[in-house]
Amino acid sequence: MKFSALWRLFQPHLAPQDASAQPVMGSTALGTDRLATAALGQPCEVVAIHAPEASPDWARWLGEIGFIPGESATVRARSPWGDGALVVRIGVSNFALRREEAACVAIKPL
Repeated sequence: MKFSALWRLFQPHLAPQDASAQPVMGSTALGTDRLATAALGQPCEVVAIHAPEASPDWARWLGEIGFIPGESATVRARSPWGDGALVVRIGVSNFALRREEAACVAIKPL
């Protein structure tokens, strides 16, 4: 096994986000904004989930915790250390997401 392939096994959160990838869930017609760049406190609606090619299981995992098209979401807090981590309220639950995970969630502001 090549070193680069082995490295990706242990670093799935570093997988590049392919902006041209088709969504795993939802529509491509709405929402080009991503949850990772949403304004703090701005209510928004989940439009689609775009999992990176190297981590297709992220779409399933995000759906299981409530990130499904049509659900409301709000960024509640951002990491003060500049690593991109954020706290997101989805429905009635709060979750901490890495920037790479939040970048998978296409949104539209409400």
